[in-house]
Amino acid sequence: MSASPIRICDVMADVNMVKGYVRYLKLQRNYSKNTLEAYQRDLEKLLAFLKREQKDPLTVQLEDLQTFAAGLHDIGIGPRSQCRILSGVRSFFRYLQLDGYRDDDPTELLESPQIGDHLPEVLSTVEVDQLEDSIDLSKWEGHRNRAIIEVLFSCGLRVSELVNLRLTDLYMEEEYVRVMGKGSKERLVPISPRAIKELEYWFIVRREMTIKPGEEDYVFLNRRGAHLTRVMILIMIKRQAEAAGIKKTISPHTLRHSFATALLEGGADLRVIQALLGHESIGTTEIYTHIDTTTLRREILEHHPRNRKR
Repeated sequence: MSASPIRICDVMADVNMVKGYVRYLKLQRNYSKNTLEAYQRDLEKLLAFLKREQKDPLTVQLEDLQTFAAGLHDIGIGPRSQCRILSGVRSFFRYLQLDGYRDDDPTELLESPQIGDHLPEVLSTVEVDQLEDSIDLSKWEGHRNRAIIEVLFSCGLRVSELVNLRLTDLYMEEEYVRVMGKGSKERLVPISPRAIKELEYWFIVRREMTIKPGEEDYVFLNRRGAHLTRVMILIMIKRQAEAAGIKKTISPHTLRHSFATALLEGGADLRVIQALLGHESIGTTEIYTHIDTTTLRREILEHHPRNRKR
């Protein structure tokens, strides 16, 4: 595992207990590398707090954890990040109870800060076209970048799924893409003819490249012949949005949101969207119903005769 190891020697915690928790997340919860790293960072924060307070994970009580939660706010961590950290804390103590380290779970009554519904930014199809049209196709990476944007928008992939996409995951004739999602869960997602066309243009360029050994099966490569990182794609999309004159704050995830919103507005069932996005819970998918409601309200205000300005 490439995640930075928890400094167990610096905390009042049993080595095997912490190692067992990380193994539990990896093998039983089947979390991805990125999720594992996030949970380990959150556990570091908790264990560092316990060391300062001279507390032990096996005897810590709800009041101590409430102090820890309040401290997150005091050092300027936002409500959404607080919720994520406390989710990791709950996971740790659930493991301790499941594995017999504790008879109780002190986090049962631990409350998270309230956060309002955050509606993610979305792009219309016209704005996605503007994004793609602003790409300079005379540059070697032009067709690659168009293909990246179109695949993200047409298939609703997470950026981590895109950077790990392999040639062997593409079924061009059947118009499907095999996606390895969170928790190593595999799903099949239809790919549009437009995305296939953009990929074919990129493959013409790709065939002329010198590719690093071991990287041959990755779909998207950098100029050195290695697969792209999430940060590279984030930077590319932000620069392209600026070039296209799009004022919205967007990221690769914006295209995933736009994919889901376009499906919902087109009449797709929420369960279908859940399956295509690879959401474990329908509750995660339901945020798009709020976006659609917002869109409907705007349409009413703009087009209903009772709302038109005289």
